[in-house]
Amino acid sequence: MLLKHLRASALATAAFASTSALADYAVDILPPASPMAQDAYDLHWGILWVCVAIFFIVFGAMFWSVFKHRRSQGAKAAQFHENTTIEIIWTVVPLVVLVAMAWPATRTMLEMKDASNSDMTIKVTAYQWRWEYDYLQAGVRFNSSLATPRDQIEEYSGPGKAKGANYLLEVDRPMVVPVNKKVRLLIASNDVIHGWYVPQLGVNQYGIPGFIKDAWFTATKTGTFRGQCSQICGKEHAYMPIVVEVKSEADYAKWLAQTKAKMPPPEPAPQQVAAAAPAAPTDGKAVYDTACNVCHGAGVAGAPKMGDKAAWAARLKQGKETLHASAIKGKGAMPAKGGNAALSDDAVKAAVEHMLAAAR
Repeated sequence: MLLKHLRASALATAAFASTSALADYAVDILPPASPMAQDAYDLHWGILWVCVAIFFIVFGAMFWSVFKHRRSQGAKAAQFHENTTIEIIWTVVPLVVLVAMAWPATRTMLEMKDASNSDMTIKVTAYQWRWEYDYLQAGVRFNSSLATPRDQIEEYSGPGKAKGANYLLEVDRPMVVPVNKKVRLLIASNDVIHGWYVPQLGVNQYGIPGFIKDAWFTATKTGTFRGQCSQICGKEHAYMPIVVEVKSEADYAKWLAQTKAKMPPPEPAPQQVAAAAPAAPTDGKAVYDTACNVCHGAGVAGAPKMGDKAAWAARLKQGKETLHASAIKGKGAMPAKGGNAALSDDAVKAAVEHMLAAAR
């Protein structure tokens, strides 16, 4: 009786379901916005219709055989054991069908991996839980994080605020690219495996720590395209959206100029830092004052005190060459070159000679 009532309730619910709820129901891939996404879209539907055709041919033949050759009609089973012709047919036909499907699939996969001859390159680094975009040729770099307010997400003490139109698919700083330009992506990760996935652009590439994987896309129309991290990367995995804004070349140039103007000045190159740094002292006393005085001035950490002849007596017996080598390479608690790797060997020897002169 209970089962009967449940069935009746289910049928009533289905019969009186509002048509407005069904109006938004659709089963399809998002509209493609790049050649790769278009190829995947066409491949999906092409192979689906091949499978539908195979279904009707195979099951149609099976049901027709069952119906026309049933026992009530006096049919007798034909004997064709080890029939070479039939065995060739049911081997060759599936092989041809598989090759026909594999050819466009293989071509699409190879094109997806061909990131050569790109117009621009963006390095994408994944973090828990944000994205970093580094425009390598343009000198622009910024982070992109979820922009959905937390009061729309958290519902611990009651219903949260009304969800926005792009709930969990909005960021504070989207990736911006020009239309009809081949964009190469170098995708990496700083912590765990992430996935940079924007379905309308035909890109789904893992970011793996210690590796750089590449992908590419060419957006064929302007607009905003959204995606998410496709790998379960931790407790904030659901809050790691991707937004790509495709602009016209003129609008992209304006955005790039405005963004570069807000960027902090680049860090000086190591050569510039070295050139700007004061020259390392070569005078024995000057080197002693900057690198050796900390320990030898007070006679701490096993270092003989400067000018203490008794403390230096044992060191003098070792010979200055041995003392030079110890000071340059380090020994015991004493770091190499007093902890200043910029000092030359001659500068360190001069400091040792300065201390030995004071100990004699």
